[in-house]
Amino acid sequence: MRILMLASEAVPLAKTGGLADVAGALPVELARLGHEVQLALPRYAGIEPQAADLRQTATMAVPFRGGSVRVGIETGTLENKAVSLICIRYDPFFGRGGLYGEEGRDYPDNLERFVLFCRAVLEACRRRDQPPDVLHAHDWQTALAVVYLKTLYRTDPAWAKTRALFTIHNVGYQGHFPVTSYEITGLPRSEYTPAKMEFYGKVNLLKGGLVHADLLNTVSPTYAREIQTSEFGYGLEGVLQGRKDRLFGVINGIDTKVWDPATDPHLPAHYSPEDLSGKKACKQALQREMKLPSRDVPLIGLISRLAFQKGIDLIVDILPKLLELDVQMVVLGSGEPQYHADLTDLRARYSDKLAVHLGFHDPLAHRIEAGADLMLMPSRYEPCGLTQLYSLRYGTVPVVRRTGGLADTVVPYLPASSSQETATGFTFVLPGPEVFLSTVLLALQVYRDKEEWLRLVRRGMQQDFSWQRSAKQYVELYERTLALKTESLHHSPYSFHRPWFGGRWTA
Repeated sequence: MRILMLASEAVPLAKTGGLADVAGALPVELARLGHEVQLALPRYAGIEPQAADLRQTATMAVPFRGGSVRVGIETGTLENKAVSLICIRYDPFFGRGGLYGEEGRDYPDNLERFVLFCRAVLEACRRRDQPPDVLHAHDWQTALAVVYLKTLYRTDPAWAKTRALFTIHNVGYQGHFPVTSYEITGLPRSEYTPAKMEFYGKVNLLKGGLVHADLLNTVSPTYAREIQTSEFGYGLEGVLQGRKDRLFGVINGIDTKVWDPATDPHLPAHYSPEDLSGKKACKQALQREMKLPSRDVPLIGLISRLAFQKGIDLIVDILPKLLELDVQMVVLGSGEPQYHADLTDLRARYSDKLAVHLGFHDPLAHRIEAGADLMLMPSRYEPCGLTQLYSLRYGTVPVVRRTGGLADTVVPYLPASSSQETATGFTFVLPGPEVFLSTVLLALQVYRDKEEWLRLVRRGMQQDFSWQRSAKQYVELYERTLALKTESLHHSPYSFHRPWFGGRWTA
């Protein structure tokens, strides 16, 4: 199968968030499964050409704002030439210090930037001898590629057989722009309607992708259901409900070579489910590194963006009571200034129990995953989440709110229940400090039962969250798109089909 994947960032070339991890890892795994994959990215100034053997191979005029703009086409490869890469070079748009903005502010011309990128990719790839079978776009920045495919290029013979999958990583980020800028898209007026790209008097790029794609997916089955509700849909729940028979959930994978406690170069000792002695050494080393007393007490971890969405207010609320117990805690993260201040104050009050590193440090994140006994993730919403996957792999038991991908990846421990035989962590539902604290206390109670705790740890370490597993599910989605007949855009808001989520049928 020939797959063209468009993203606004991808490791190892450009990254601001989790999208880059997906867009970097998924093409490689698809190639390992025998598919022909081309990844398309903007050619940002920060991209190092040698990282992908990038070379300019052509220039091309791209239709833009009633005229045309000449862009550079740079090609290269990733992962030992397994994945081909195409980068669109236009320095006035992409030769800047940031990907989407600088100093906390979006670039005011982001619409122009991603209009040009999406249009240029379609123009470049239509000249290939063999067009892609599937166009796979990610988030609002590349949503217009889907819209263009189904409108401006609808009758183009080069694209006649190409189907589109659109992945939503976080529905809260939609790409809103003033209606006065609509003409920049180059789309006909018929696309700016409430049924398509109009959204409360603005242009909504994400909505365009949702409306036009043959299939949609997001990054966990539970999040796929949640975004169909007013609580999580950010105003697009009606559109998503109308397309629920074509909306799926696929859990992100993790790089099991980078995140492997048996070989991780950032760790002072290595370990496996069969031999956990190295985890104890990692805990003792982490206590020394974070200047905590070397004691045999539960060590709790928190690795997070310090934001309301992540439930950090709940952490701050319960810490005074939690730290009165015989425990220690290590925090790594940065974010909202108020949480910086709160955690700094708490560190001063409980200096022998609480260590805080404000900022992000990847090697330290690895060492916290290895050295901690528990990991807290009380997120208000979490489309997929990666920290809990790293924690499970490193034998660090997660305590999470049952939402999004957290609900799909952590099997809850329930006292006096048969679930104990399958449990991998602890979960709670209501986003309140009381229920959160009681769940942490339950985890600490089980921690004291060493045999039960070791079973929980080993079970978590044996879970498969590899990219190979996820890539196979994406292949199923690609095959489904190719089996579809061309669909009218007048989607019924009422659908009684049973949606498929990540390989199983769900009522």
